[in-house]
Amino acid sequence: MGTTEHSVDNTCQLVITPQFDAVKEFKEGLAIISIGDSTSAKHGFIDLKGKLLIAPKFDEVHEFSEGLAAVRIGDEASGKYGFIDKRGKNVITPQFFFVGDFVEGVALMRDGDAYTGKYGFIDKRGKKVVTPQFDAENSFKEGLAAMRVGDAISGKWGFIDKKGTQVIPPQFDCVGDFSEGLALMRKGSEKSGKWGFIDKQGIIVINPQFDYAESFKDGLAVVRIGDQNRGKWGVIDNQGTIVINPKFDTGCRFSEGLAAVRIGDSRIGKSGFIDKKGNLVISPKFESVGDFSEGLAAVRIGDAATGKWGFIDKKGKIVINPQFDYAGKFSNGLAPVRIGDAATGKWGFISK
Repeated sequence: MGTTEHSVDNTCQLVITPQFDAVKEFKEGLAIISIGDSTSAKHGFIDLKGKLLIAPKFDEVHEFSEGLAAVRIGDEASGKYGFIDKRGKNVITPQFFFVGDFVEGVALMRDGDAYTGKYGFIDKRGKKVVTPQFDAENSFKEGLAAMRVGDAISGKWGFIDKKGTQVIPPQFDCVGDFSEGLALMRKGSEKSGKWGFIDKQGIIVINPQFDYAESFKDGLAVVRIGDQNRGKWGVIDNQGTIVINPKFDTGCRFSEGLAAVRIGDSRIGKSGFIDKKGNLVISPKFESVGDFSEGLAAVRIGDAATGKWGFIDKKGKIVINPQFDYAGKFSNGLAPVRIGDAATGKWGFISK
């Protein structure tokens, strides 16, 4: 395992030879690699040069976050989770039934199985800082974490602080994380309920009116009017004002100032990009696209079975020719690519 620098074509360099059965983008300078099929795979980490730093010996791993990565020893039913550092050393012994990533210095954990276990939080020593007591939780964002009291059907969601104190009592049917001072919330069932936003006091600041919505980023939030199949997507500002009319067939998730949109259904529609005013700046002409990252976005020319992936810049110019069977986002100057089909293909990394 290691680095091999040569051209795939004249538009990019294949810097880590396709040799892995699965990979993820680099995060904190390391990337997850997998050896084996979906039922037997073992997972480890490589560095930016393709050097194997942590051998593939774990049954599940998370990406590194705040210097630590969650790992599981054992199968999904009976295995236990702990945390390793970037040398692969156990810093929190596998002992938990489930964990999340470290965010804001703490990580989500569950003390029993998915049916009877309760959720709380640990610090980087593995000490419980919020006693397991909730039926579901999310990671902390902006100092608050979403928690549910009750089952998935009839339970209610609220928010706690890092002392475990309920600062927004459970009252919503579903919530998202806080982002830019606002959090998604839903009143009503998954099928018929509407989404709006609350502030950190739990006050509704954007009335529930959307059939779906996503968290705020750069002052904007994606919303959908209509059902999952026929609804249209647009964008609101933090006052709830529609700034891009719902007219697109996919969500307008902005990344680096541009958002991918599709015109038409998933079978024959084409994808392009809009700016924050809703103007089409890259015409819908691709069968599929990814988000912009480090100035480039992955695009597919052709159908899902035979099409190839390459990369465009923010003017829509193809800068890495479509030649890969799949491609991910650039991170730390490298992007994962697959040569071959989903079942038997191998993954490596390219540079720009």
